[in-house]
Amino acid sequence: VAQSAAGGALTRFELMPRIGIDLVLKHAEGTRDPLSVAHPWYVLMEISGHHTDGGAEGQLLHILEHAAERAIVSDAVIATSVAQDDAFWSIRERLSDVQGQEGGSIKNDIAVPVSDVPAFIRAANARLAVLMPGARPVPFGHFGDGNIHYNISQPVDMAKAEFIARWGEVCGAVNEVALGFGGTISAEHGIGRLKQHLMSEIKSEVELDMMRAIKVSFDPYNILNPGKVL
Repeated sequence: VAQSAAGGALTRFELMPRIGIDLVLKHAEGTRDPLSVAHPWYVLMEISGHHTDGGAEGQLLHILEHAAERAIVSDAVIATSVAQDDAFWSIRERLSDVQGQEGGSIKNDIAVPVSDVPAFIRAANARLAVLMPGARPVPFGHFGDGNIHYNISQPVDMAKAEFIARWGEVCGAVNEVALGFGGTISAEHGIGRLKQHLMSEIKSEVELDMMRAIKVSFDPYNILNPGKVL
């Protein structure tokens, strides 16, 4: 709805679950609940304009009204000052940090087609519930490009070391679900070194050879990010 109405003026669209809001409120001093009633899911949306004529604000109101009529949105609040805008974005920006204060956090950076994001989250949650009962998924991210940080906080009754020891097993399960939706195992953060060993599982030898050839043609002395990806 937002993309069809705003197009390129839709500059940010962030998905956050209630558990993420709760963790921020618990561990980040000075934060407050953005709405008076708790909801399962939140979206932090920004419409940008080139002029101070109220056009962006009007467009945002139109999107919210249309979404409310279709029962997509049940509640909303619009920032009316820079301070309020900063407070809203502070919740999103502190979401990653506070998970570490809650204990162990296994982090995933995947992407699936935008229309499949809800189904991916349901499928990954179901897979995790069987694999590690009590684990707490905290999926959030840039909904507009299908990029979800499917992070997982440790079960409250599990030792952190025991939880972190299962990192590879848990990430492997999440990756499998993402690939099942035609997605990717790495989005915003790239392959780097951490996921380098997974390249042979998602790319054929022909594809890898082509990637190496392109790398060599542009970087014959291997001085640009050496050891990353390939």
